[in-house]
Amino acid sequence: MNQADVTKLMSQLRIAVRPKKRNLKNADGPEGRLLKLRKTVTALVKHERIELFYNRADEARGYAELLISNAIRHGDRHNATMELADYWLLEKQLVHKLFKVLVPRYENYTVSYTRMYKAPRDYPGIYYRQSVLELRGNPYPSLLADHSQNRNLLQNVLLDEARKEFRRQKLSDLVN
Repeated sequence: MNQADVTKLMSQLRIAVRPKKRNLKNADGPEGRLLKLRKTVTALVKHERIELFYNRADEARGYAELLISNAIRHGDRHNATMELADYWLLEKQLVHKLFKVLVPRYENYTVSYTRMYKAPRDYPGIYYRQSVLELRGNPYPSLLADHSQNRNLLQNVLLDEARKEFRRQKLSDLVN
């Protein structure tokens, strides 16, 4: 019997989606919750980096990944993809950004299209976990400091001295 490969029929997310209860309540009910998620995905595509609560960022990340992966997979001529983009992006000019800017940027990516960092908490203040959700390859500077080139770090100083001592030893062995 010839059966279709299901993995080719559905786009796969490149992030781990863990089934856990999310406390995303809204006074307007499920419709209000979806509207809030739509606003979050719209803001992510528009600004390419946003700061928000961890639970909302985690859920919006999955929808943004799905939107971008379907746009890459099917293109702008596919009706279902256009309906999906029209639903999730509240500002219609962002549909053009999705297909003209983001799809060419991510078409050769093998990793996820979004990155999520935990943000520090303000104390005293709210105790909800904050996070930063961003699209990879955005024009903003990186949130992670690059410590690899800092020669004054202890491990770099120790490695430099060990390297110098090794070269001195090797040179003395060649001379003798």
